[in-house]
Amino acid sequence: MSSMLQSRWWSWGFRSAVMLYFMILIVFPILGIYGKSLSAGWSTFADNIVEPLAWKAVTLTIKLAVIATIINVFVGTMSAWVLVRYRFPGRRLLNSLVDLPFALPTAVAGLMILLLLGPHSLVGEWAEKLGFTILFHQPAIIIAMIFVTFPFVIRAVQPLLEEMDTSEEEAAYTLGATKAVTFWKIILPNMLPGILSGAMLAFSRALAEFGAVVLVAGNIPGKTLIASVYIFGEIESDNTIGATAVSVVLLTFSFLILWTVNYVQMRGGNG
Repeated sequence: MSSMLQSRWWSWGFRSAVMLYFMILIVFPILGIYGKSLSAGWSTFADNIVEPLAWKAVTLTIKLAVIATIINVFVGTMSAWVLVRYRFPGRRLLNSLVDLPFALPTAVAGLMILLLLGPHSLVGEWAEKLGFTILFHQPAIIIAMIFVTFPFVIRAVQPLLEEMDTSEEEAAYTLGATKAVTFWKIILPNMLPGILSGAMLAFSRALAEFGAVVLVAGNIPGKTLIASVYIFGEIESDNTIGATAVSVVLLTFSFLILWTVNYVQMRGGNG
């Protein structure tokens, strides 16, 4: 009897500690952001969101994040296909480098892009000869977003390709299906849940990226000022309510994307 009580107390204490840790680390900060953004009332909250600079920053961030996500969907899916279906020298090294953006500090990533695209680099000099500048313009922001979100699609698609039963492909080829038909009818439907979930996670990550883009983005509203840089500027200007209002917009987007990802994964698992 005493051992059962000890086991129950241990189980209850363990679950309570995990829940307390979760509440302190995640729930309370999120509630704090929502509470601070609404502390001055709904009208002030709405004014901070529809304020021209804030709204332009949010819409620009969404547009650039969508572009970066689309590029990552195509490049990430092809990369996952190559890493799973082909064997070549350096494959393991390449596979390990995929996770580099997860391990690398985002400020270091921004510095790498700054040095790569700067006016004194080969790419920067080549761009200047063609009459345009990459750094501190939208292409640099997109490149930074692509870099930090690159692993999401690859790591979401890879397990699906590895677990895919090749007998379905072989049966399709035996029945006379071409490689294109086999890909669209058999392979792509199996990869689609991973592509969608990876794309949505990449989009959510790109929305909130700061460290990598702050070094390569500008501050021109509607052109190079993205939401995370705008939030940082509002905090420096001691306008925390305005900063939290824009943060709530991004946070709500992230929640919606997270729920959608879970739904897609559940549908994929049931299928």
